[in-house]
Amino acid sequence: MILQRYYGLGDTQIEYQILDRLSFKKFLGLESSDKVPDEKTVWAFREKLTNEGLVEDIFLQFTNYLESKGLIMNEGKMVDASFTVAPRQRNTCDENKKIKEGNGDELWNDRPNKKKHKDIDARWTKKNGETFFGYKNHAKVDTKSKFIDNYEVTDASVHNSQPLDDLLTEDDSGQDFFADSAYTGQEEEKVINKYEMKKKVHEKGYRNKPLIDEQKANNKSKSKIRARVEHVFGFMEQSMNGLVVRSVGVKRATGIIGLINLTYNLFRYEQIIRLNII
Repeated sequence: MILQRYYGLGDTQIEYQILDRLSFKKFLGLESSDKVPDEKTVWAFREKLTNEGLVEDIFLQFTNYLESKGLIMNEGKMVDASFTVAPRQRNTCDENKKIKEGNGDELWNDRPNKKKHKDIDARWTKKNGETFFGYKNHAKVDTKSKFIDNYEVTDASVHNSQPLDDLLTEDDSGQDFFADSAYTGQEEEKVINKYEMKKKVHEKGYRNKPLIDEQKANNKSKSKIRARVEHVFGFMEQSMNGLVVRSVGVKRATGIIGLINLTYNLFRYEQIIRLNII
């Protein structure tokens, strides 16, 4: 699962690469004569992890391990979200309308083979003129160590700030909260106050009410820390071949995104230990 997520490989590809690469065999503790799990076994194992909620459990176990080592500093949190692209759907206007209304499960019942390839949970959205289809990975990141210590998965149309109450916990009380201007609303402020965090959110200018020089200077100061969350998603996009799911449905997407976040944390841990940078 970790090799798949780091290299962005499908089930067929991971079987081939384990057979082909000595480095993969060594990582997995396999000898040249050992039997390699085939693609169906890989798929079935991931399904089991997902359906039983074990990805979330494993992620939490590793987070607890990091805390026990003092590697999650709890001196501040950063929150942001990134798109995770899913296979694009080719539906009619009527089909898309039913899906948006929450009636997607009524479609294609007479064509079960087609239905199982249809994702009725993913959504379309636009950002900066670009169109995306899929899901969002909402992550809460430790400002000092850059480990992800909590995450939520939604469809791509959900606003970045909407899962904020699910991301924050009582353990965050008293810490600085860093985020971009997408988290400046009254509802977001209520959530931040609920967990007694110190608000370090970027201020936003409005029509006929631009930011004054002092606000711009404050934003620049906050950016020096908040920008560190971009390193997390940047690693996923560059080193892990992008945030992509090749599955159908939010349940499977949640499992895969959880594995992506776990893989990032594992590689971040390796980097910190190897370079002794904390």
